[in-house]
Amino acid sequence: MRDIAVTLAVFGSLPFILKRPWFGILVWTWLGFMNPHRLAWGFSTTLPFAMIVAVTTMVAMLMSKEEKKIPWTREMVLMLVFWTWTLITTLTAMYPELAWEQLNKVSKIFLIIFVASMLINTSYRLKALVWVIALSLGFFGVKGGIFTITTGGNFAVRGPSGTFIDGNNEIGLALAMTTPFLFFLSRHAPIKLLRAGLLAAAVLTAFAALGTQSRGALVGMGAMTAFLWLKSRSKILTGILIALFIAIMVPMMPEQWFARMSTIQNYEQDQSALGRINAWRMAFNMALHRPTGGGFDSFRPGAFWQYAPDPTNVHDSHSIYFQVMGHHGFIGLAIFLALIAFTWLSASSVIRAAKRDGVTMWLRDLMAAVQVSLIAYLTAGAFLGLAYFDYLYNLVLIVVVGRVIIARKVAGSSEHAGEQKGVYGGPANPAAATRSVANADSSAAQTAAKPGSSAQSPATAR
Repeated sequence: MRDIAVTLAVFGSLPFILKRPWFGILVWTWLGFMNPHRLAWGFSTTLPFAMIVAVTTMVAMLMSKEEKKIPWTREMVLMLVFWTWTLITTLTAMYPELAWEQLNKVSKIFLIIFVASMLINTSYRLKALVWVIALSLGFFGVKGGIFTITTGGNFAVRGPSGTFIDGNNEIGLALAMTTPFLFFLSRHAPIKLLRAGLLAAAVLTAFAALGTQSRGALVGMGAMTAFLWLKSRSKILTGILIALFIAIMVPMMPEQWFARMSTIQNYEQDQSALGRINAWRMAFNMALHRPTGGGFDSFRPGAFWQYAPDPTNVHDSHSIYFQVMGHHGFIGLAIFLALIAFTWLSASSVIRAAKRDGVTMWLRDLMAAVQVSLIAYLTAGAFLGLAYFDYLYNLVLIVVVGRVIIARKVAGSSEHAGEQKGVYGGPANPAAATRSVANADSSAAQTAAKPGSSAQSPATAR
């Protein structure tokens, strides 16, 4: 029954995608984040739904009469530079066949992000994308939160098998990153009952993140919670909620949870932690000897024999930083960190600009949610090898689109007037939605940074 439901949902969406290509980005995001076909047990688990939706979206975009331009902000440029560098490191990879296979996967993610930057170009569409991301992972958050409460935290929450987030560490990171977006939606949903439901979903998702028994998720949640309070507009209410959460959650966790979490301090007695440190030192040595790194998927026994202090202790990277360092060298790591840093700075510039206008206050809160989510990624990711997790690049996309919207607003665009009817429902204004941001004046540039205006097709963005 689940197979039929998922198949009907995906194929039923194709006519809508052909009519409105941006809808294809939403469906592709739903498939990529929630993986509904992996929740079934039959034929749908092996059908290439994502490819079908992606191809349909490309065809629909080429047929569409909407103006299609990539907003060449510094983030989009850095994404292109990063992809180009990964191509170079793949050409010099230690394990070419494995590297080319991984490059193919990463290239698909980057391609969709570039296509999305042309199609998700209005407030309405951006909000729709955030809803899809938050609810797709919020599903596992609510489910996992209830599971954690009813089992007393004795069993670890895990993600759908065969996906990017199937392990407890991976789903822990994803849930931590999603919690601030659920809080954001709970503040801006149009119906009071829906706002209450989303707030409950955010709390349950936080429970689920801790219920994964992932030490990285605990570190990420701790850093994220502190920053969430700092960025909150209602610090007293947020502080009370955080205190209640801790007071309820901590006492109910079992002894095994505390025993596992305590190894964060006693890492020198934990063989898993020692293995990670050995892998990190291997990545550093490999980057020193190979300017282009070892290429994708190079944390292999042969690399450990050449560069690790303990050649017999072979581990995965277990860190976004050392993963990129080992795969792409110090140059690749510098590009990767620059992309994240500029995304953060651009979100801050949008926050400053949006503060001056009540109409765009939602955008200020959204950028704050992105920054909180980034905190979770940067802290939990220090112990988890998910440098190519498409969630990160969707955060980049959200900030880029936010810059475009605020630049148009500051420049005197009438986009908001044309979209008031379609903030949470109804069609957006296509003409205003696709207007180039090249006309943003110097005032817009000072508050939201200048997006470029060069056009590029999906083929050249590949």
